[in-house]
Amino acid sequence: MKVVYVVAAALINPEGKILLAQRPEGKAMAGLWEFPGGKIEPGERPEQALVRELAEELSITVSECDLNPLTFASHTYEKFHLFMPLYSIQKWRGTPLPNEGQQLAWVTPDELHNYPAPAADIPLFDFLVARNRADEDERRSESP
Repeated sequence: MKVVYVVAAALINPEGKILLAQRPEGKAMAGLWEFPGGKIEPGERPEQALVRELAEELSITVSECDLNPLTFASHTYEKFHLFMPLYSIQKWRGTPLPNEGQQLAWVTPDELHNYPAPAADIPLFDFLVARNRADEDERRSESP
């Protein structure tokens, strides 16, 4: 079975919202929501690929030193296996623009599951929801 290597970003704005992109009509899994990113080209490191993909897809500039590894997805679809590291990014230059005809949405972690997504993204949504809840619990336990 063919293994497809892609890389994705959880862009997190100052309000703690995460950017999702809806796959446009004409692409596989059209209409589903996913993290921005894309295929890793031969000879390319995941970080290089993500910086390139974000510039192409969203017209934003990201420095490799601002990519924070979070988790990964490893999912078998009918015709291929997908391996996808997910990075969080809280610092970039420019305003994300939908250069490939995709819709964009800034959502809270608790809203992620309201957006239909490819099967490989669901565990990543789960991870971000759990991480957000753990952060909230920690903040509550620290406050008097």
